[in-house]
Amino acid sequence: MSLFKNIFSKDKPAPRKITQVNDLITGDIIQLTDSFALPEILREQQFEVSAVNSYEFEHQTETEWVLTGNSDHQLFLSLDIDDVVYLKFAIKIEHNDVETLFDLDQFSLLFEEPGNATLDRIADNDNTSQWSDQQYHQRIFAQIGYFHRKDHRSESLSPFEGKEAGEQLERYQLLNQDEDKGIEAEVWTDGDTDIFLTLYRPTTDIIDMYPGS
Repeated sequence: MSLFKNIFSKDKPAPRKITQVNDLITGDIIQLTDSFALPEILREQQFEVSAVNSYEFEHQTETEWVLTGNSDHQLFLSLDIDDVVYLKFAIKIEHNDVETLFDLDQFSLLFEEPGNATLDRIADNDNTSQWSDQQYHQRIFAQIGYFHRKDHRSESLSPFEGKEAGEQLERYQLLNQDEDKGIEAEVWTDGDTDIFLTLYRPTTDIIDMYPGS
């Protein structure tokens, strides 16, 4: 009997391990540090990856993990990959948040050529506290990309227009002086505009990752 047990046990797959952020898939769980450098809605919180999306640009494709936790805010995670890899957290904000943070006439300049707008913060509110900084300078102007509700690591992204094509958008980005906080705007073909505050943090802020049940 023990011989049969040994034979069949070899067919059982080994438990899946997550060793880096890029291993995360839908259903996985992340645990964040208790550092006070994190906003309260992130600090010492646990999140489930509820979806994985892809942003396709001319020279790169970015993975976006949608995070679900105790907060009602829309939270997203991606990786900023350069000489050093950083976590990039993003929170979607509403028009009234933008109106509190900035002069709207000044804010509108980020959508105008030549794309070198400077934004000065007026005030924070409860939603934006610890996500914003005093001043930002524009880095990206009208970058064309495609948004896919697919995980490009495991699913093919269609290069053709039509049903399987991604949704086209223009991306605008500003960063603060330390390049650890930013603002991003996504303008869709129907004119809708989504605004995000972004926060760049070391990968060690994720202190645990494990597969979902």
